Amino acid sequence: MHKIIYICLLLIITDTVFAQKKPLDHSVYDGWQHIGERMISNDGKWIVFTIDPQEGDNELLLQSADKKYSKSIPRGYNAVITEDSRFVIFKIKAFYKDIREARIKKKKPEEMPKDSIGIIELGKEDIWKRERVLNYKTPQQSAGWMAYQPEKWSEAFNKPKSADNKSLSRTTDSLSQVIDALYRVIDSLQGKKKKIKNKDEDDLPAYENAFEDADGDDVSPSAAEPANDLVIRNLLTGQEIVFQKVLEYYFSKKGDQLLFEQARDSAGTRKVVLFDLNKGLSRILSRGGNEYRNFSFSENGSQVAYVAERDAKPKDPVKYYKLWYYQSGMDSAIMVADKNSAGMKLGMTVSEFGNTSFSKSGKRLFFGTAPVPVAKDTSIIEMDLPKLDIWHYKDDYLQTVQLYPARLRAAQQENFLAVYDLDNKTIRQLGSRELPQILPTNEGDGDHFIGVTDWGKRVESQWLGATRKDVYSIDVTSGDKKLVKENLHGQVYPSSTGKYILWYDRMSRHYFTWDGSVVKNITEKIKVPLYQEDWDTPDEPGNYGVVKWEEGDTHVFINDRFGIWKVHPSTSKDPVYLIGQRDKKYRYRYIQTDNEERVIKQGQNMLFSSFDEKTKHAGLWRGKYDSDKSIGNGLLPLHSDDGHLISQVMKAKNAENYIFTMESFTESPDLYYWYMTDEGADGVKLSAINPQQASYNWGTAELFSWKAYNGKEATGILYKPENFDPKKKYPMVVYFYEKLSDNLFDYKEPAPIRSAINIPYFVSNGYLIFLPDIEYKTGYPGQGAYDYIVSGTRAIVKKGWADSTNLALQGHSWGGYQAAQVATMTKLYKAVWAGAPVANMTSAYGGIRWESGVNRQFQYEKTQSRIGATLWEKPDLYLKNSPLFHLDKVTAPMVMMANDADGAVPWYQGIEMFTALRRLGKKVWMFNYNGQGHGLTQRQDMRDYQIRMQQFFDYMLKGAHPAKWITEGLPAVKKGKEWGLEIE
Repeated sequence: MHKIIYICLLLIITDTVFAQKKPLDHSVYDGWQHIGERMISNDGKWIVFTIDPQEGDNELLLQSADKKYSKSIPRGYNAVITEDSRFVIFKIKAFYKDIREARIKKKKPEEMPKDSIGIIELGKEDIWKRERVLNYKTPQQSAGWMAYQPEKWSEAFNKPKSADNKSLSRTTDSLSQVIDALYRVIDSLQGKKKKIKNKDEDDLPAYENAFEDADGDDVSPSAAEPANDLVIRNLLTGQEIVFQKVLEYYFSKKGDQLLFEQARDSAGTRKVVLFDLNKGLSRILSRGGNEYRNFSFSENGSQVAYVAERDAKPKDPVKYYKLWYYQSGMDSAIMVADKNSAGMKLGMTVSEFGNTSFSKSGKRLFFGTAPVPVAKDTSIIEMDLPKLDIWHYKDDYLQTVQLYPARLRAAQQENFLAVYDLDNKTIRQLGSRELPQILPTNEGDGDHFIGVTDWGKRVESQWLGATRKDVYSIDVTSGDKKLVKENLHGQVYPSSTGKYILWYDRMSRHYFTWDGSVVKNITEKIKVPLYQEDWDTPDEPGNYGVVKWEEGDTHVFINDRFGIWKVHPSTSKDPVYLIGQRDKKYRYRYIQTDNEERVIKQGQNMLFSSFDEKTKHAGLWRGKYDSDKSIGNGLLPLHSDDGHLISQVMKAKNAENYIFTMESFTESPDLYYWYMTDEGADGVKLSAINPQQASYNWGTAELFSWKAYNGKEATGILYKPENFDPKKKYPMVVYFYEKLSDNLFDYKEPAPIRSAINIPYFVSNGYLIFLPDIEYKTGYPGQGAYDYIVSGTRAIVKKGWADSTNLALQGHSWGGYQAAQVATMTKLYKAVWAGAPVANMTSAYGGIRWESGVNRQFQYEKTQSRIGATLWEKPDLYLKNSPLFHLDKVTAPMVMMANDADGAVPWYQGIEMFTALRRLGKKVWMFNYNGQGHGLTQRQDMRDYQIRMQQFFDYMLKGAHPAKWITEGLPAVKKGKEWGLEIE
């Protein structure tokens, strides 16, 4: 009896708690938080991360791993921990409200609120700050120095047009700016600033002249150049060195050299300067000229390269660039390549757009070449020139592709790889128009590189979506080329040393190597698929990818669906399953935690993620690589599998310490610190974002299984309100794309939506949301959608949870097409919301994807639309799978979004469906967010879309009063004056 009373009281208390929780509303979005930047120090003792709201001021947090030290920096971002794990450097944004206000007032860029920079020594409280800083950089592999560019001093000291005494922090920052400047002047007068010895005395960046332009006068002949002072700061001493009018700057990898370009001085001279941070000496590498570009250092910082144009007059029709080179010990840089150099092909010159780089050893210098530019014909005046595009059947690409800005820019800047041998002082052209892609090997020091080309095969990309490739081996010394593989439909992977060329052939579904003379199938002894087993589009399946090579190219590691194989490149040894559990449908993937890692080495620790395809549970595991053993039996759990999603894993460079985010549908993705001990793994939670969630009725996520109409077992995700009552029938919205169930443990942040349904909002407000996985059969994508969506919906209705009279569909893009198609095949759903749907596969087949300019034929023949044939081969399938031809069967009111700047699904597809439904007397609405693309990107549009979706489904499925836009629309004459969101 007491037990019954206790249970009753518990139920009453539970109901009271749920009753006190609020449903989410549209006002909550801005303050909802997520972890933004995150990093761990090299010694593993410090963690730095940001907590970012959707809109507003963020927070930068500095924490010790033992949580004894914590420091919060309002509005901090763009942080970096120095290599010695001692300092954090970061920028500080202006207040969000100030930035917003300035945008509202349409202030000029120079009048916008500016960032500051801050430096703090970890474990301490004091922050060094500098106002109005444009950018900063730190060396990649050393500590002690950093460099930054403040705005011009004249701007920093200008009196504001209107005083703002309400912000104490801004006033304090301004005072600190003035005080800091005064200290710099005092230090200069006292001679405490370090004088810099220069090769040329007139280049001395004297501190006594640091403020000589503070009155706003610009002594440079070219005031338009974006040049600012460059300040080099010693983090340990606080000492600063200033160079004036710097355009761009770069640290060497090891941080002992700083290279920068100075704008024209009072004499009109531009300079390239190399500053030795250890010796405090600067050297002018080049003086004069018009433009310098594409700077690079060698690995050890002793060599520098760049391209320059130094001779052209302003009205010269063609400008010629040259390659310049400097090595430690030289007086200045020398020119090593131009259009007249030996080894440069006739008609070719150094490209201004080709990157320069050194091989790992520093013995080779790579650069780009391009045909000598043709001068523009100025004999015909502009008004007499015809404006036309000529479409030719032999063109590699359609005119829409050629004229697409990114493609046009790439064509205009096309250049081909060449190498300058620094020992022999010779030039060798490696790439060409016929062989445009060159893959270096052995970090640029390989004897043979790989050339990949689709020259002469590009037209077929119109219907294949890709091109077949020819693969060549290129002798770097002689430039000789040898054809290795013709018409490859697959991927190419160079070995680490360049000894082998490896490729995956999608036609044969195997991996092959070429060792310089013989091609071998190296995976024929592996009896499980190395191709994507669940591939369901009408093309040969892709692969799961290559992980890495073992040091010395002794093995290559190749993924299958569930694990990793260790394969010998010449087949002299049988393949070994390094890790994996196919029998349990348990997937392992290697996580690279060292950005510098190129190969897998004997004895190194390897980190793996795991994923249970049945339960969707995930984990992290560590194992030590032993070339003679499988790693699976020696795995140690860094974090055991449970009901969470683990992502964004980072490891300390010099310690077995890790950070990662962990989340579930009910738990925000918080940051965790984890470390390995002899006893196992342990750690702490570092953040606790979104505590406000506890005040709202949230929801739960669970896997739901049923049998689809095609007889196959099916899986999806069912989201229920937190206060779900199994005896109650709920309105339900079905959302889908292809397969989404692997995202069971994803946290869904309530936010204005780009295109999909806002799951937490609707669940919190008393809806069920169902996401069914869908499988397809070539030629019948619409039937596949029906088989899974409708069967899954009926299975939930059968459970008694969903109200069969209040069901809806919502999808976008491919999901929008499926929503529209299913609406023509059943009367089950009371409402349909289809974003960016394809209505007519016959007109869409010949259309253009305007975001790239490519024709849509490939999509229907080979990829997502899954027809698998041309329009002429199987027109019946195009008609059968097009909603447009079956819209007379639609019974549910439908809302569509078709934006006029959609680059994926042309908005005329929406127009075709809208006008047809309207002609048929159906209830239909269409949104065109002006200037928006395939998915919404402007927050105000996303918020509007969210509100209207809620209003529509509440009206259709809950019987709520309709909004004015639903009953009356919004006439063009009222556009911008009324919004139709009022509830009648």
